[in-house]
Amino acid sequence: MRHTLARIVGFTAILLSLGSLTAQSTDEGVPFPNGFRNWFLVNSMIVTKDSPIADQLGGMHIIYVNAKGLPTLKKSSPLPYPDGTVFADDVHEFLLKDGAYVEARKKVVAVMVKDAKKYSATGGWGFQVWTAGDPSKPLVPDTAHAAKACFTCHTPQKAQDYTFSTYIP
Repeated sequence: MRHTLARIVGFTAILLSLGSLTAQSTDEGVPFPNGFRNWFLVNSMIVTKDSPIADQLGGMHIIYVNAKGLPTLKKSSPLPYPDGTVFADDVHEFLLKDGAYVEARKKVVAVMVKDAKKYSATGGWGFQVWTAGDPSKPLVPDTAHAAKACFTCHTPQKAQDYTFSTYIP
């Protein structure tokens, strides 16, 4: 859970303070992961208003990985993840309804895409976050911003190929 929280901080906190894979690319070529909700569900968490990071990261976080990265995630090796691996964080508001937390309005979709050559400046990963999960509303304008907004938080995870997600059978 703490690894997931740290990963979400890396993807989303700074960005929020800044204001099959079908590609709708940004200038840096990070594609929006159409169909990601059909991928493998890695884990989930809810950041409630009681959390000290609620203002930046409050919501229901649902983490997915595509088929390319799933074998590496499940084995925790061999690292690094292969090129083409994609992690997606689907972040929603949530409601308490009849004693259960339920998914509500989508806040953002945060993505990290593995391409060791293309994204060599950020550990082989490209990063992007889309407002309300809208492919026409990317928040990360270029690799320099991704380095500051995303990769800085992922750097301590170098031994895990810069990822926080772990497989829980």
